[in-house]
Amino acid sequence: MALVFYWYPKCGTCRKAKKWLDEHSITYDAIHIVENPPSKAQLKEYYEKSGLELKKLFNTSGRKYRELGLKDKIPAASENELLEWLASDGMLIKRPILADGDFALFGFKEENYEKLLVK
Repeated sequence: MALVFYWYPKCGTCRKAKKWLDEHSITYDAIHIVENPPSKAQLKEYYEKSGLELKKLFNTSGRKYRELGLKDKIPAASENELLEWLASDGMLIKRPILADGDFALFGFKEENYEKLLVK
């Protein structure tokens, strides 16, 4: 499976991650997370491969997150509701997402990229 990179070009963290990938000559399919957000099924798959709690997939510093009052809604929400919210708007998702058939990373930590991608 090809490496996919969901990103938002105006996001500084996304730009850092993209620069890192390019500097390491890593081939990936770049997908604009707002124009083409991952589907609910893709998010579920990525979440399961990430090893993170589902609530950690939210972009908690985003305006949309605050507007929807998700801070107060998330603790009582079901997995299905959380995935629905995430799939409804790419701005709600912690970005970037880097994924292939074996793993999914949310956000950018150079050491995690290094561990998985540099042989």
